Amino acid sequence: MSKEHYGKLERMYLQANINTMIFDSTTVKISEETAHIGLEISEKYFHALGAIHGSVYFKLLDDAAFFAVNSIVKDVFVLTTSFNVNIIRPANKGLITAIGKVRFKSRNLFIAEASLYNQDGKEIAFGTGNFAKSKTELSEKIGYL
Repeated sequence: MSKEHYGKLERMYLQANINTMIFDSTTVKISEETAHIGLEISEKYFHALGAIHGSVYFKLLDDAAFFAVNSIVKDVFVLTTSFNVNIIRPANKGLITAIGKVRFKSRNLFIAEASLYNQDGKEIAFGTGNFAKSKTELSEKIGYL
């Protein structure tokens, strides 16, 4: 795959409404079968006990695994068909980073995993997901530019 493809995926990610309206401090770096997604923790992501909500863990893990898969699919948008999250420890400050990697690929099924690390490099969550090709072409219409 090409750096051009990875750059278009990165711009698509950063311009998505959820990342511009809710998760305003995300970073992304995509390469062959791998994606790194970073987020600076803010209190707006906290649950009642003062740590990030499980939905934030899910989003970052799914995003990293998803873009690891889409790094090798250059014609269409992929879809998450299932994703399992395992939360190990809470996080409430600093930069957290999810690293996604493709584990299995076939014509119609992709399996990827992701781990989420706190700013000290400790794993705080991990997940595994199944992904499939959609019928939606990667195009400027969906922010792939």
